[in-house]
Amino acid sequence: MKSIASLVTSPAVVDAMGSFETHHENIVNLAIAVQQIPAPTGDEEQRARFVHDNFKQLGLTNVSMDEIFNVYGCIEGRNPTLFPVIISAHSDTVFPHETDLKVRREGNLVHGVGIGDNSMGVAGLLTLAGTMQRYQLRPERTVWFVCNVGEEGLGDLRGMRAAVDRFGKAHGYIVLEGGMYGFILHEGIGVRRYEVSVEADGGHSWSDFGRSNAIHVLSQIITQIDKIRVPKSPKTTYNVGIIEGGTSINTIASTASFQLDLRSEDVTGLNQLINQVETIISKTQRRYTDVTVQTKVIGDRPTGQISAREPLVRLADEALRAVGCRKIQYLRGSTDANIPLSRGYPAVCIGIVRSANAHRLDEYLDTRELARGMQQVLLLVLGSAEFGQ
Repeated sequence: MKSIASLVTSPAVVDAMGSFETHHENIVNLAIAVQQIPAPTGDEEQRARFVHDNFKQLGLTNVSMDEIFNVYGCIEGRNPTLFPVIISAHSDTVFPHETDLKVRREGNLVHGVGIGDNSMGVAGLLTLAGTMQRYQLRPERTVWFVCNVGEEGLGDLRGMRAAVDRFGKAHGYIVLEGGMYGFILHEGIGVRRYEVSVEADGGHSWSDFGRSNAIHVLSQIITQIDKIRVPKSPKTTYNVGIIEGGTSINTIASTASFQLDLRSEDVTGLNQLINQVETIISKTQRRYTDVTVQTKVIGDRPTGQISAREPLVRLADEALRAVGCRKIQYLRGSTDANIPLSRGYPAVCIGIVRSANAHRLDEYLDTRELARGMQQVLLLVLGSAEFGQ
């Protein structure tokens, strides 16, 4: 790793950092161009092709797109035998195709669904690649640029799983989120997600009264889950996010299901919660002879972390301080960084601008920190990839 102090004495690096101020509006427009391409989780192809074409135009080498629509390209290092640095941004959003993608600007604010999460992240990835090419910033280690699918919802980090399977041990994984400027995430919380379904005979609400109702049984399971007392430390949570079932108001429901999200900062805490939930479901099944309760794992995000003293984390902190960030916050979360962290590889997740209301129709970002956000990304990548003598 190169120190940030040594990088900011390089004329080429200084010029590149200044370009983010000069091209501020171009970066915002690029983020909007990305945002205008629908990319719900599982249907990222159109946005992936946009990124693929841009990687080609920027002159990256080894540009390719895999079968799940991850896009790859690199700037080859001076010493290709060294472990590379991987920088990624996820292409998918939580919004379906029919979502209104209209963008509205008010001064420094840009309003639009998915504009921060993660259109700005993708725009930042493209901007970084173009800047390194334009200013001929070729470090010792190869830098791989990855635009990956499946970070949101039930994508279960499949894009990053594929990327880490491809590269394996790397000198560092850097994950870009459009928002989260000033945050450093180096601890990934574990997430287990279930779909729980109940099947019963059903019938008419009057003539068949007394038969088991799939919705009623499902409600009992949810009620019992809601009584679970979880620890504050390690922070552990549960949430029922979706419920479906039934046919009509006067029909005893024959089917019902819900989707359950379980999280913990600690693998032991997560496993304890999983055991409690599975016990509740097993007891419910035993209580009814005319009902079938089934569970299906629909998401499994592993835990992982590295120490704040690790070189990559310290470098991320140093980069933020170098660009004048006055408040640096360390955060735990569930991001693409979970995958390399869970396999023992150094990884951090950082942001580019400040944003709000992610995953909501009124999402927006504030562009005032954009230049600084891109400057810290550049410094972190060059430092970890060992640019300079």
